[in-house]
Parts: sequence; C-alpha cells; structure tokens
Amino acid sequence: MEASPSDLSGPARCPRPTHPPSIVPPRPSREADAFLTTDSALPLRIAAISPLTEVEGPGKRFAVWAQGCSIRCDGCFNPHLWGAAGGRPTGPDELAQQALASGAEGVTLLGGEPFDQADGFATFARTVRDGGLSVMTFTGHYLEDLRGPDAPPSFAALLAATDLLVDGPYLADQLDHARPWVGSRNQRFHFLTDRYLHLRSRLPGLADRLEVRVSPTGEVSINGWADVAALDELLQDSTPAVGRGSVR
Repeated sequence: MEASPSDLSGPARCPRPTHPPSIVPPRPSREADAFLTTDSALPLRIAAISPLTEVEGPGKRFAVWAQGCSIRCDGCFNPHLWGAAGGRPTGPDELAQQALASGAEGVTLLGGEPFDQADGFATFARTVRDGGLSVMTFTGHYLEDLRGPDAPPSFAALLAATDLLVDGPYLADQLDHARPWVGSRNQRFHFLTDRYLHLRSRLPGLADRLEVRVSPTGEVSINGWADVAALDELLQDSTPAVGRGSVR
C-alpha cells in the first residue's frame, strides 16, 4: 500500500496500472460512476506534497496528493483523502513554481483522484512540462473511460500533459509485488509519450521502496509502497500496529 507523507497509516497508492493493455479488466461496480471535475479557475485542493522523493516514480520527483476522490476503492489507505472539502487551496501556477524550484526531474500526481480536479491539474502539468519536467499521473479510472464519449474535455487536457499514466482502481485481493509503484495487478502503465519508454521492459526488475522521515519533533512520516505486515515490522516498538480495517 502506498503511504502518503502526511499520515503514518498512509494511503494505499490508490491507482496503479499494469502492463498488458490489450485486455481491459472489468470495472468494479460503484454506486456512483459519474465523473467529477472542477473549474480550472478554482484553486487545487492539495492534501500533501513531498517536494523531493525517490519512491513515487522514476528518479527524483515532486509528488502531489490531491484531496478528494470519487472512486473510493475498498481497502484504500487514504480514506482521509476522499472528502473534497479538505486539503489546502493552492493555485496551479503557484504549485508549478514550487515544483520547478524543487530540483526534481518530474512531478507525480496521486490522490485522492487527480482527475476529479482535471482542469487545474492540466494547467499545472502543462506549466511544469513547459519548464522541462516530466509528469506521471495515477488514476483510479481506466484509460478507455478517460477517453470515452462521456469524458469532459479536461480529461483529454490532463492526459495530453502526462508522460506516464497509471490507471485502474486499487483491488486489495490482487496485490502486486512484482512491479514498482503500483498496488494491484489490474493496474496498467501507459507510456503516453516516449519520455519513459525505456522503462517498459525494465519494470519487473525495479524494486519498490519506502521513505521514512523523522522530524525534529519526533513525528514519523512514511511514503512509498509496502504491505501492512512490512509497515508493522518497520515500526515495531515505535508506534501502535498500523493494521487495516474494512474501508468503503
């Protein structure tokens, strides 16, 4: 599961894609399947930022966790990111300037669900791409739906500004320990540009990692991918067991 840097129990890296894109996995049933989007003039709702991380995609990355998720996968480790009312309002241009000054080779958009705020994130992604950074985006939607007839134009705009897309909801009964950055086997990698095409054949050999930071006040933050047992072993004698309940 993927832990966000702002919460010890962290979020499961909600969306993570797999590789055989020739077969579209069945979509999980949902009570509400409508697309949610926001106006690009509105500030982005940002739950957390890791300004320089090496566990959220290729190389050193400026990782952004979106606040709000309309998909809400069972077993998600980030249910605190589901509500759209939380997070810190940040303008796309302001966020882009932070990313461009970070020293990262690219940005990674996670959540939450970035496509719930596709207008604003498209503006952000275009700006950092123009500044030379790459863009990796995680989504709980499948690419076919993002390009479907019911998809708003903002989806196409964010896809056009994305180099590497990871699609599909997190499925807790299909854990993926073979590929980096993804949480379950149904999730797929889509190389939308040739920026990271050289990684296509190397993915199974790339290991997942965790980053653990301890603040001067003793606060422990973790991001990256690990299962619950590994987190509990890592934090043994320092915090209560992380565990995982039934989340919907």
